[in-house]
Amino acid sequence: MNGDLLNQARALGDQLIGNSGQYSDGFRAGQQWVLQTFGQNGLYAAYLVGGVLAVYVISKLVKITFAAVKYLLVPGVALALIGSFVLPYPFMFLLPITLTGCSLLLLFKG
Repeated sequence: MNGDLLNQARALGDQLIGNSGQYSDGFRAGQQWVLQTFGQNGLYAAYLVGGVLAVYVISKLVKITFAAVKYLLVPGVALALIGSFVLPYPFMFLLPITLTGCSLLLLFKG
């Protein structure tokens, strides 16, 4: 079973690598279209807009990641640690329960 999963993952990786040339060809075609339609300044503007959008998306992903750590991971670990001292259950048993509770609390909080 594990070897079969590894073979499937390897086949998927090979397929993605094979299709990467198709995406780079599309990028080059789009680059040529912008260059022919809007000129060199349009190409600079397209690069600038693409860079700004990439920075915006990355900043939103970083913000979501830090919010998840701040509101889910830290309280969940702290509650599991306190619970392992107070209750007769180990830390690793309480951790999924406290993380689920914190995520539900955050979900209902809105």
